Amino acid sequence: MAETPETIRYTADVVALTSDGNVLLIERDWPPFEGSWALPGGHVDPGETSLQAAVRELAEETGVHVTPTDLREIGTFNQPGRDPRGPYSTDAYLAVVPASTPITAGDDARTARWWPLTALPELAFDHADILSAAVGPTP
Repeated sequence: MAETPETIRYTADVVALTSDGNVLLIERDWPPFEGSWALPGGHVDPGETSLQAAVRELAEETGVHVTPTDLREIGTFNQPGRDPRGPYSTDAYLAVVPASTPITAGDDARTARWWPLTALPELAFDHADILSAAVGPTP
């Protein structure tokens, strides 16, 4: 008897950076990692590409509006165990925005905040790996 294939959830995350060395993080308002800091992102909706989901999720969670051409693909992250809810695969994107870009927490975020790359909190999931892939190791 054949095994039932595992359901893999598809998400998109955004590393939003300013030219003066800050990264945009959200404080999660739901489990897993409720109260922890993470990159903005979320599920890819039916009929949507991961690039479209990245643009939408960034706007919904932080109030930062970019276009698909503002984003550069970082890579796909799908290491088993990266999410305690089960298998997740995320396409991660990089956006560089002006240092004066205003932010407003929305959707699933308790708050949104610019963090200096030199003084980051512990990040949820494998978001430290995604951030390192985007900018290199942080001090």
